[in-house]
Amino acid sequence: MKKKKVLSALLLTAMAASLLAGCGNEGNTPASGGDGGQSAAGGGNSEQSAAGGENSVQSTDGGDEQVLKVAAFEGGYGADMWSEVVAAFEASHPGVTVELTVDKKLEDVISPSMKAGDYPDVVHLATGREAALTETLTKENALLPLTDVLEMNVPGESVKVKDKIIPGFLDTLATNPYGDGVTYYAPMFYSPCGLFYNAGLFKEKGWDVPNTWEEMWALGDKAAEDGIALFTYPTTGYFDAFTYATLSSAGGADFFNSCMTYEDGIWESENASKVFNLIEQLGSYTEATTVANANNDNFTKNQQLILDNKAIFCPNGTWLPGEMKDAPRADGFEWGFMAIPAVNEGGAGCSFCWFEQMWIPAAAQNQDMAKEFVAYMYSDEAVQIFAKSTAIQPVAGVSDYLEGDNKMFYSIYDNGATAVMGGFAATAPVEGVNMLDILCGTVNSIVSGDKTVAEWQAAVEEASDKLRAAME
Repeated sequence: MKKKKVLSALLLTAMAASLLAGCGNEGNTPASGGDGGQSAAGGGNSEQSAAGGENSVQSTDGGDEQVLKVAAFEGGYGADMWSEVVAAFEASHPGVTVELTVDKKLEDVISPSMKAGDYPDVVHLATGREAALTETLTKENALLPLTDVLEMNVPGESVKVKDKIIPGFLDTLATNPYGDGVTYYAPMFYSPCGLFYNAGLFKEKGWDVPNTWEEMWALGDKAAEDGIALFTYPTTGYFDAFTYATLSSAGGADFFNSCMTYEDGIWESENASKVFNLIEQLGSYTEATTVANANNDNFTKNQQLILDNKAIFCPNGTWLPGEMKDAPRADGFEWGFMAIPAVNEGGAGCSFCWFEQMWIPAAAQNQDMAKEFVAYMYSDEAVQIFAKSTAIQPVAGVSDYLEGDNKMFYSIYDNGATAVMGGFAATAPVEGVNMLDILCGTVNSIVSGDKTVAEWQAAVEEASDKLRAAME
């Protein structure tokens, strides 16, 4: 396995695309960085500024001011939060002016200038997008390592960046794309995935929330007596996060990474077999109409099942309550959210999370201040600004800034769940092979009984073999 050649190009699949491309401001006008921070007192401290470089301009009193170019993708959280964060950064860094560009099609805006040699200093743009700009620069070794940023104190605070970030976020191909332990992507806004349920139903029935799969099966048998199914799912696409978490719970982080990098025989291993067999057994507890409605037209009917107390658990991300906010629901309904139960006795539950990334181009002119800006993203001040737009930073204790359901959702790691991140390594295209389609798309056939686990497992191993040979 050649880990140093691994790139996590498939980190965010269809579910992440819907997360990132959600509702937001429709304007595509670059946002202003605001009026603050124009004072020249205490000029810039970067090498570029000290040398009077391209991003350094003379102030009226003879000192240097710095211009920091920040480009950010406008996702479902909108653009206003970026303007507010930039204004706060400028206020806390006299002499620094941020030129902020925020756009829903950020690649189209910044790529022409980059080709001409004019790079932003900081870019917020996740992997997994169609234009693949982040992956392209990664393949070209055109990103600046951020490992030293992790050792910096958060601006205005006496704690290192690495010590504020939730454990697990810095030990993944989603931040260390070459698999060499060096961070190139700073983890940004995240969304944990898990199992949603009606907490009100548990109170009504006197049920305990299960922590293991043995407890899950016992609950399923008990609920069946009341005509309630244990499980449903919107579409098979939602089995990516579910399966990633279950794989990690079964064999740990190293095993999960081996699966993601197509290690020979990994899908025929004992730990992989546990996961295949578990999903088959879960199929026998799945609500009868699920498969028929597990498509892009009718998936909300499956999600409605837990609101109507016809099924107990549904895998999803933190956007589900917003998606179903106007749907009818049973009396006493309350959202509940839990990690995927532990596969092994004594193990921890796991929750896969999607997150976005920030990076610094190696060709950035103002690298020192760019690192300062990245470090500032984890400050209490920035975290609270982002949280107002429900853009949640992977900072320990972030739930302290949240209210209501969001506080519950983002407490999942504070409550002992293990964070799981990453995705299948990039490969050259292999005709007729789509790993997620084969791994997750087959679930309908397993639940309906049209395919056996043995057939499914063999097909996944065969696809893994083909992709391993094509791995970049």
